[in-house]
Amino acid sequence: MLQLRERRPQRAPARARARTAGATAAPAPRASAAQSRSAPGLAPVLTVRPTRLDGVRILEPTTRFEDFRGEYVEIWNRQLAHDAGIDVDFVQDDISVSTHGVLRGIHGDASTWKLISCLQGRFYLVVINNDPTSPQYREWEGFTLSDQNRLSILVPPRFGNGHYVLSEQAIFHYKQSSYYDRAGQFTLAWDDPELGLWWPTRAPIVSQRDQGVGRSGERS
Repeated sequence: MLQLRERRPQRAPARARARTAGATAAPAPRASAAQSRSAPGLAPVLTVRPTRLDGVRILEPTTRFEDFRGEYVEIWNRQLAHDAGIDVDFVQDDISVSTHGVLRGIHGDASTWKLISCLQGRFYLVVINNDPTSPQYREWEGFTLSDQNRLSILVPPRFGNGHYVLSEQAIFHYKQSSYYDRAGQFTLAWDDPELGLWWPTRAPIVSQRDQGVGRSGERS
């Protein structure tokens, strides 16, 4: 079970300063509000924000650095997550690459934690509680993830997720706490009126798997 504990920042160790022989001096890095979320002299702290859904969390990147070469982002740090009360061991990483107008989902299972982020582009993400024993059963929330905000969404087991691509192309990345098992997956219809989900379109591009699902997740 996810537990949020008090975060105790520690003083960062001194960093060695070295130059590579023959390296060309680079311009000073451009300052960014998202570059560091920790006070000077303190170790980084993972920012975790709650949502309306119990167990679903928003994670902000701990390290985000920009300069003339581009951008560097740390999207997962096991120790910092543990310090923030997230004790999840991820064993598999996957990506899906989709073009504008594609909708994937809604999929989930009974045992897997997921950490979802957007590596490129922008997509709209729906997360829905599919646990019949929960008082929040079939409640849902929507999020917009992009390569600009660099947010990640932590999704517990028994929750489904689906996403719709808003940009020309998007890379959907997710870490999983268990190995993928197709037989253990459930699928909910993205357009089931009983769920009352909001999507940016009513005519997305969907797979045969997602198109052939009836109401309340029953395959037609």
